[in-house]
Amino acid sequence: MASTELEKKPSQAIDPAEEPSVEWGWHGGFPKGTQIAGWFSVVAILLMLIGNHQGILSGGGHFKMEDLWLIGTAAVLAVGLFYDLAKNKRRR
Repeated sequence: MASTELEKKPSQAIDPAEEPSVEWGWHGGFPKGTQIAGWFSVVAILLMLIGNHQGILSGGGHFKMEDLWLIGTAAVLAVGLFYDLAKNKRRR
């Protein structure tokens, strides 16, 4: 009896119904690409702090709400990138 391709698959095989990309031979992620794109985004967001945007006057001083949002967004993204990096190192 000739063996079929289905019989050769390991028991831990990924079901093509759940992950269609398995059928055409590739299944995975881009951990290095994710890190590079993420850090590029952090730098781009922080570079947006440089500019001629106006702040909201608060108590005689300049309070730049948009700066806080940019810094906060960059910080959250950086924390996520550090978490992803630590998770990938533990997995190895």
